[in-house]
Amino acid sequence: MKQLTKAEEEIMQALWQLKKANVKSVIEILPEPKPAYNTVSTIIRILESKGFVDYEKQGKGHLYFPVVAKEAYSNQSINKLVDNYFQGSFKSMVSFFVQKNDVDVEDIETLLNEINKSK
Repeated sequence: MKQLTKAEEEIMQALWQLKKANVKSVIEILPEPKPAYNTVSTIIRILESKGFVDYEKQGKGHLYFPVVAKEAYSNQSINKLVDNYFQGSFKSMVSFFVQKNDVDVEDIETLLNEINKSK
């Protein structure tokens, strides 16, 4: 699966939220400053060529929808982050965040509970 640019990921986040939408609807939920219609339309076509988005005709326009699930992309992105910055070690990643980001004890306990549930 290909990596997305920041702009492409922003559009995908909107499509994952909306499930199915035209360009105008995507623009409406994007933060200010809103990108131009042609910019969003171009990015959606790029996402289509990368296999992330497909469409169905609706009148004279198109309704776009994600083909790649958000969870699948998130999983791939996190694995790449762990591989590239933490030598493939989730333990190293968690340790880094605990040391650098002042993680709350409650957050650690919640994480441990989640890990124990998944076993």
